[in-house]
Amino acid sequence: MRRSYQGILSALLAFTSLPALAEHTCPETSAYSQRPQAEAMIRELVADGLEESRIRQVLDSAECQPKILESIARPAEKTHTWATYQKIFLQESRVQQALEFAHTHADTLARAEATYGVPRDIILGIIGVETRYGQHMGTYRAIDALTTLGFDYPPRASFFRKQLKALFELEQQAHIDAQTITGSYAGAMGYGQFIPTSYQAYAVDFDNDGVTDLVNNPVDAIGSVANYFHEHNWQPGLPVAARARVTGTGYPPLAKKGYKPSFTLARARQAGVTPISCEGSEVISQYCFDLPDDTRVALLDLAGTEGTEFWLATDNFYVITRYNHSRLYAMAVLQLSRQIAEALEREQ
Repeated sequence: MRRSYQGILSALLAFTSLPALAEHTCPETSAYSQRPQAEAMIRELVADGLEESRIRQVLDSAECQPKILESIARPAEKTHTWATYQKIFLQESRVQQALEFAHTHADTLARAEATYGVPRDIILGIIGVETRYGQHMGTYRAIDALTTLGFDYPPRASFFRKQLKALFELEQQAHIDAQTITGSYAGAMGYGQFIPTSYQAYAVDFDNDGVTDLVNNPVDAIGSVANYFHEHNWQPGLPVAARARVTGTGYPPLAKKGYKPSFTLARARQAGVTPISCEGSEVISQYCFDLPDDTRVALLDLAGTEGTEFWLATDNFYVITRYNHSRLYAMAVLQLSRQIAEALEREQ
């Protein structure tokens, strides 16, 4: 999603006992259909053919949720480390759930990989991190989440009003009931936790039944996750990341450049950063690569359960961050997907 706030954040917030940091509060009365910004949105939707009475009915049912304002005030990337993510997402129980889901949907996963070039284990990693394969899709009504953030959270109000408008449009486009559908605290829905605009842009009717359903239909969800990665330029066959060794004092400036690949592997070597090779005894849990020196990479330094870890990440790692703009999220997806792949290989 262009900016995706998904099930991962709800899980992380439950993991912490930090006090609420919200600077914004709910008004005494929501009355969302009476807000000036709502009137403008209603006019736009009516001009597009939606019924004004239905729009007002749904808006009048919406309630501001203080917990949503608390949650968005403390994003996980600022309050958690890689060690936290490891404990939450790299669990044997999640891998076992992945195997069950993979067996049930083996043909769909194979078709998605063949159609979009995205490995089944990456698709499984996304759905596993997001919702534990549909077990935890979120309990907030999407209408409550998007009105709360669209009208009572000024820092990102325009973004969430755009999501709210898309939610109403999805009633016609995807047969979604805007008044009852539930999801994350930021309005993300379904197995893969698509926000409304991403639902519109990237969801596919993968079983060709005439309805694109990411909430009740895992086939559509699998195809849509794969399509999302394809549309964000996933490169089949390109490794995602490798563990790295660092020496000297030249590497810190590279680590400060962020997770978007912006320098070559040759430049990394010049700065004392060397990826683990996949040849011989250097292999470490298959997080290795042997790529050309002109490959674009980024250097990550993560505080893991066993201390600082250094990684060299490729453009495919960056593609994962297009789903959720967090290097910790992307690393969780990568490592869960690797655990899943190894478990599937052991079964063969």
